[in-house]
Amino acid sequence: MTEHLPETNAPSTPAEPTIATVTFLHPTTPPAPPAGGAWEDWEEDYEDDDVNRGPAPAVAAPVVVPPMPTEPPAVGPDDRTVVLETARVILDKTPAAEPVVRPGKFAGTVDLDDFDADAPLIPAWMYSAEGWAAWAGVFYRARRRDFRRWVRRQPTQRGHVRQFGRGARRAHEWVVGFEGVRVQSAAHTAHVLTREARLAARHARFTPRILGAKKELAMKTSEKATKAAEEAVLLHKKAKKDRNRARNLRAGVAYGPPLAALCGGYAMAGGLGLAAGLVSTFAGGAFIGRTPYDEDADWTTDWRSLGDGDRMTAPMLDAAFRAAKVIGADESLGVVQMPMLDTRGAWTAILDLPPGIPAKKAIRATDELAAAFGVEEPQVSITKRGRAGRIELYVSRDLPFTADPVPGPLLALESAANFWGRISIGPDVRGIHQSISVVERSGLIGGEPGAGKSGSGNTILLAAALDPRVILWLADGKGGGDLEPFEHLCERYEGDADPEAFSAMLDELLDVMKARYALLKKLGKRKVTEELANRHPELRQLLLWVDELMLYTTDEEFGKKITRKLRNLVSRGRAAGIITFCATQKPGSDVVDTSLRDLLSIRWALRCTTPEASDTILGKGAAASGYSAKTIQPEMRGAGLLWAEGTNPTMVRADYYDDDQVATLIERATEWRRAAGTLPKAPLRLIDQLDALADEGDDDAAVFAKVLGCFFVEDIAARQRAVNGGMDREKAEAEITVDWLPGQVILDYLKSQYVPVTAEKLAALVVRTDEEKAKRPWGEKGSRLAGYPLARVEAAATTRFGLTA
Repeated sequence: MTEHLPETNAPSTPAEPTIATVTFLHPTTPPAPPAGGAWEDWEEDYEDDDVNRGPAPAVAAPVVVPPMPTEPPAVGPDDRTVVLETARVILDKTPAAEPVVRPGKFAGTVDLDDFDADAPLIPAWMYSAEGWAAWAGVFYRARRRDFRRWVRRQPTQRGHVRQFGRGARRAHEWVVGFEGVRVQSAAHTAHVLTREARLAARHARFTPRILGAKKELAMKTSEKATKAAEEAVLLHKKAKKDRNRARNLRAGVAYGPPLAALCGGYAMAGGLGLAAGLVSTFAGGAFIGRTPYDEDADWTTDWRSLGDGDRMTAPMLDAAFRAAKVIGADESLGVVQMPMLDTRGAWTAILDLPPGIPAKKAIRATDELAAAFGVEEPQVSITKRGRAGRIELYVSRDLPFTADPVPGPLLALESAANFWGRISIGPDVRGIHQSISVVERSGLIGGEPGAGKSGSGNTILLAAALDPRVILWLADGKGGGDLEPFEHLCERYEGDADPEAFSAMLDELLDVMKARYALLKKLGKRKVTEELANRHPELRQLLLWVDELMLYTTDEEFGKKITRKLRNLVSRGRAAGIITFCATQKPGSDVVDTSLRDLLSIRWALRCTTPEASDTILGKGAAASGYSAKTIQPEMRGAGLLWAEGTNPTMVRADYYDDDQVATLIERATEWRRAAGTLPKAPLRLIDQLDALADEGDDDAAVFAKVLGCFFVEDIAARQRAVNGGMDREKAEAEITVDWLPGQVILDYLKSQYVPVTAEKLAALVVRTDEEKAKRPWGEKGSRLAGYPLARVEAAATTRFGLTA
């Protein structure tokens, strides 16, 4: 303590320090407990210190401290240092701490960290009873602290009781599963359809028989509704049976081992075995529930969106449709079929919109609904179901049409296809295979480059090729060889991307159409049917396929003529059995005239860059109604909006056939057409056509045929000379051709073939230019002679007789 003394008046001595400092040393006694009597907390804190310090010292007797003096003691004037009497008394009366002493080798304070020098692996406290007592105290206090901590942890999420509760809950949830959703949906559907069947039956019963047709229609409607209700009831019973079977199986897996442990333990060891079984069951449940629930995994929290993996519920549907402004804030949807998962992991539901809201409003809001559900727009599919205000909602789990395509159904055909029937196109977003009929129809396929037009068109082209009765007329506006594998199956083929040649092809096809109508008129028929075509091969189905229409319709000279001829064929050719399909990469109004597009009843819009391009294919206003090919993602190759049958387009993905599969199918089509006798004959060579005219008595055709024969003979002789000179035969056949011959060589050959022709007559038949009359070296000596080019001979023959080279 510190004491300040009053100043004294010393007459002449210098000032000395007048402050005495006294330090009070606390006795070695345990500290006093805190106020309030919290002995347990104090004891635990103190014991924590004992772990490092050793055993707690014994509590000494209380020290009596004399009271402070009320008056300061008398102090002499000569004292230099002043020491309070009270401080001296305190220092004298304070007892010193006495160490705990035990006899023996290790006398002194017990230290649990001390080891014997002679036996360094043995602690020093093991040699005395005091040491063992100190160690036992430390162990006891440690175990007691652990027990207290365990007790304090039980009310928390990490407590074993809570862990067992979570484990039991998770096991029960696993046993229950998700089959109940299907049962509820099936039950709801059964109730709705049963109610509708009851109303239909009542309407049919009270409809008077005198109305006739209305009575019959009401009876058919009642029978149809009753059949649908019975099927729904059967589906509900089947769903309940499947749910119970799955739950019983999972219950055996989850609850079988605990019951076996309890029963087996009690049977083998009585109460002790039962206790062991209970402990093992408790431990297993605590192990399963060792991980607490978090906000994302806790199923008790509110569901957020389908994109986060949440399940579809009626409140979620109401919230999504309100967010998309399809329904009002105080309106709700009518659930006809409860939301349920299909085998592909997608959610589907049938909903009734509030009165006065048409289905097309929901279809137009597909983008907003996708944002509300937390998914991409192509994942949401909305279709109208039966009435104006009822829709079917389908939300796929992943982006559709991004997986590898499966082999198309045409590969499984063992016999010829039937182009008069339905043609497989591909699966829709629900995985349901879609098919169309092209009888008396025509179509347009469009999309940006790389959207999959060639692969999509193969579904129709291959189906036509595999029917030996179908006549193929193909025009390849690309000139890139996409249609070249089909060339030998075609009656007419234009593969040079030549608008003039395609225009001539259309003229020929118009003549064929007129001939067909003349035959129909003669037979007294209005249109071509399958039965009529089988009796009259001239009326077989004819498919005109135009690839890359843009090249033909945008040509300055023939573009408008081609558009006019195509419009004539599409409008009039349907009844004559002529089917027209056009494909283009740039579906603009300048490429596909609206007057032509409106006549093409089947429209397939693949991925487009703008809504306007999509409307060029599907029709004006389709994008505003919620059907736009611009929403198709680039990774959805081969997917498109198909508007063929029904009131709304459907998103489908065309069946895909790789190059090897296309080659296999074309070989199969060739065999079937050859067996049926409908395989087109290969075009005759010019020399063969001239021989045919010569057989009919045309002498000039005979001369031209022999001249071409001379070129053929000299060509073979030149190649043989090259082979004799050491050149490879294949190389000689590929590189050596004779495209010019001297006139004397030709005349000598004609004389040997008993066709005497003078040089003047040959010059009159094959008119040459001055450049072509120029002399050229010939033979080993290199003599310069006048001759005839092969190209000039062929041109003269085709021009004179109207043949094709």
